[in-house]
Amino acid sequence: MYLFNRKRLTLILFLSILIVGGAVLLSSCSSSDKESTSEQQEGQLWTCGMHPEVLLDEPGQCPKCGMDLVPVKQSGSEQGATANKEQKPKGERKILYWRAPMDPTEIYDHPGKSRMGMDLIPVYEDEATLGGGGAITIDPVTVQNMGVRYGTVQRMDFSRQIRTVGKIDYNEDQLYEVTTKISGWIEKLYVNYTGEMVKKGQPLLEIYSPELVTTQEEYLLALNTQRMVSESEFETIRKGGESLLESARKRLLYWDIPPEEIERLEKTGEVKKTVLLRAPASGMVVKRNVVDGAHVKAGETLFEIADLSTVWVHASIYDYEVPWVEEGQPAEMELSYLPGKIYKGKVSYIYPYLREKARDVHVRLEFENPNLELKPGMYVNIRLQTRTIPGTLVIPTEAIIRSGERNIVFVVREPGKFEPREIRIGEEGGPGNRYTRVISGLLEGEKIVTSAQFLLDSESRLQEAIQKMLEEKKQKQTSTEHQHNAGDSGEMKNM
Repeated sequence: MYLFNRKRLTLILFLSILIVGGAVLLSSCSSSDKESTSEQQEGQLWTCGMHPEVLLDEPGQCPKCGMDLVPVKQSGSEQGATANKEQKPKGERKILYWRAPMDPTEIYDHPGKSRMGMDLIPVYEDEATLGGGGAITIDPVTVQNMGVRYGTVQRMDFSRQIRTVGKIDYNEDQLYEVTTKISGWIEKLYVNYTGEMVKKGQPLLEIYSPELVTTQEEYLLALNTQRMVSESEFETIRKGGESLLESARKRLLYWDIPPEEIERLEKTGEVKKTVLLRAPASGMVVKRNVVDGAHVKAGETLFEIADLSTVWVHASIYDYEVPWVEEGQPAEMELSYLPGKIYKGKVSYIYPYLREKARDVHVRLEFENPNLELKPGMYVNIRLQTRTIPGTLVIPTEAIIRSGERNIVFVVREPGKFEPREIRIGEEGGPGNRYTRVISGLLEGEKIVTSAQFLLDSESRLQEAIQKMLEEKKQKQTSTEHQHNAGDSGEMKNM
């Protein structure tokens, strides 16, 4: 009986110990859960679905629209910051790139000196994913649903293609005017209409001039006199005859009487009633100011002839395209009614002024026209392939977020992790003018976002605002604790 009671007592004590230990364990677990929950609640922020700029540290309603606030999800960069620091000792931290202390856009893939002569500082992988500067982490499934596309920072021979329109005009260096140096009447006209093609030396018209007839007669008289006194014993008389003949000859030459016509006059002694004017060059008659029987005065323009073997094309380019254009630069031209046929030419002149109304610069191009297919007055399409800058660092233009003062691109660190990077950019160009030259801020081979980057930028700005708010809250708590500790120490001193 005594043995039975002893066993029973032992069993009761053992069960009591188990019950007490379980209660203690449950209480400790619940207290730790409460502590972690309280810590999460203390770090939790609340925002409005309609007004994301509203950030509060406790639940409630939006002060702008009255909607219930929703909790802000903690970014992956904040969740993994501590883990990254614990997992990677300082000696194993990976350096992404090196940057200048005074210019964050000046980056390198190796240590050294900046342009200002200062030592470059490293940027580590964990620093780029701690949320600093707006770096964000997004679930890969969400990234795929957003339709994010990627591009690569690359080097290429960079140039720009300028497209514009132009108008064909006559080559002013090959325009010829036919005028007369004597007055008279049109005796016979060989060119009957404007647009007629003529060849060099072809007869254009005959002019009857009484002055010309008188001058021819004077020339014949001077010729006979010179022949008569050529055998005179007096040298003065001989020279006088020669001088008179030379003077009459010069008058005929000054009136554009050809030398062969003067020789004919000397041989035959026949005075011609009219003088014949011939075409000075081959081309098209673009102006005809005379008719049969009309009276013309000396110096009056009778015809204008244009040589169309070459033509000028007048085009306009914008002022920001002027640095890309040079004299002698090759140009291509295409007619709208002859698609596929390309005409080759060159830039012959860049006018040194800006046309104020259109805010453009006038450029003149020159093209060969052997078959006379290019007719003055036609409108044409012009392409200028500009000079090449070899080995230029470029990115797709669509990857750039332009905020006015800054230009931002998102660099992909690993799947789902993106870092906003400020860059300095230059001209646009490349194939299809779809690329932009990078002056500084990126390294060759880096992967960047080319679509949906505005959504990433919105998330980055939100995370940056949250980070700043948390830092301000932490600073306030620290200052409050310092003030409280200072007050306690003061009370201890008084006691």
